Amino acid sequence: MNLLKALATVGSMTFLSRILGFIRDTLVARIFGAGIYTDAFFVAFKIPNLLRRMFAEGAFSQAFVPVFAEYKNRRGQDETQALVSHVATLLGLVLMAVTLLGMLAAPWVVYISAPGFAAEPEKFAITVAMLRIIFPYIFFISLVSLAGGVLNTYSRFSVPAFTPVLLNVSFIIAALFFAPYFDPPIKVLAWAVLVGGVLQLALQLPFLHKIGMLPKLSLNWQDAGVRRIFKLMGPAVFGVSVAQISLIINTIFASFLVSGSVSWMYYADRLMEFPTGLLGVALGTILLPSLAKSHADKDQGEYSQLLDWGLRLTFMLALPSAVALAVLSVPLVTSLFHYGAFTVNDVWMTRRALMAYSLGLIGLILVKVLAPGFYARQNIKTPVKIALFTLAATQLMNLAFIGTLKHAGLALSIGLGACLNAGLLYYHLRKDNIFKPQPGWLMFFARMTLAVIAMAAALYTAMGSSEAWLHYRALTKFSYLSALVALGAGVYFVALWLLGIRIKDFMRRTVV
Repeated sequence: MNLLKALATVGSMTFLSRILGFIRDTLVARIFGAGIYTDAFFVAFKIPNLLRRMFAEGAFSQAFVPVFAEYKNRRGQDETQALVSHVATLLGLVLMAVTLLGMLAAPWVVYISAPGFAAEPEKFAITVAMLRIIFPYIFFISLVSLAGGVLNTYSRFSVPAFTPVLLNVSFIIAALFFAPYFDPPIKVLAWAVLVGGVLQLALQLPFLHKIGMLPKLSLNWQDAGVRRIFKLMGPAVFGVSVAQISLIINTIFASFLVSGSVSWMYYADRLMEFPTGLLGVALGTILLPSLAKSHADKDQGEYSQLLDWGLRLTFMLALPSAVALAVLSVPLVTSLFHYGAFTVNDVWMTRRALMAYSLGLIGLILVKVLAPGFYARQNIKTPVKIALFTLAATQLMNLAFIGTLKHAGLALSIGLGACLNAGLLYYHLRKDNIFKPQPGWLMFFARMTLAVIAMAAALYTAMGSSEAWLHYRALTKFSYLSALVALGAGVYFVALWLLGIRIKDFMRRTVV
């Protein structure tokens, strides 16, 4: 499979998931608004979601895939399948213990992650109740990540990419049809999370069976591959999860701000997740198995070229996305969220957070591309050191920005911290002679910058007054927004074509 085709496959499935995610968030904003109950749900959802990103999509995937790819490429089917069974059994036992502990310790978890809620007993109580419902999600979604790592290594990219769609479908159905049967209605979203996790795991099992990798119950603590994976996994938690740890710390800060602050940051973050999912997650997903294969084959030239390909695509697609998010912040927020209980003040506050986040979009995506450059080589130490330094720097920025910028300052610190993280990862890849840039970067940057300027000018001119977007009807807003997106994309890619950048330049074969 061509890597660009693989990226398009994963990206298209992620695009579908993100579209449904926006529908979900529009419904949540319309039905529940931004206040005490949504703050409670977003905190309750954030905690297991953080664990998912850290342990499932983050540390576990980065530790598991390189070792699994090595088994697949150097050992037989039986040994590879045995590794999957041993890892799945041990991981399942650990997850069951973590889930039970999390449910029992829910009040303490909420107090640590959102201490400001303790001053409002109702908000604190409903957060605890929803966290106990949601916490088993980490069990199911971590096993989903294991299945996804196996399928991606076998170049079955579409199934893991489609899987998140089911969580959004669960949310949408729950909010539309079952909210009135819960007291308070917001609780329906907690149950939707749990059901979504079960559905995602159920979807992937038949595909594992098809390739002969369906896990069997088999506990072997002494398996060399299992020991390597879990040894890598521990420190990798920090290496790939800095942004997520920063988000939970930001929630602690935001819990002391006015009610709605957590929700404003959540809605802005959801808009940010659209490009980070389409680009960052998709690129990381397809790059890691190929990088691991190149490392196993000791092909350093191919390894460096894969990283160069990923970095060029990141800049070509992430830079215009960041600029478009900033320019179109009001049209985006009003079109997606400004309905029902979501007020004009909520629009302006979410816009502030979104503009702050957009400054760090490139950094957030670059980390997804650069980190696999270390993890595919089973190098954990370097990214961990960088991650810890970045985490400390982000918290210093939180303290510096929160006084004047409030919740937007917290969003800004996340973005700038990601840029710092990406910069240090790049520096060490070059320093250790792992990555050697291919010729033509200076001209590539110059052409891309001119195209972005042309796009920004076109969008700003065509967008009109921000105030007017507050009064458009829903159909009008979506029609205008769709036209603006088409205009921006058209101007940008036509400008790239006129400046000599062609899609065929990014065609390359996967090495898996």
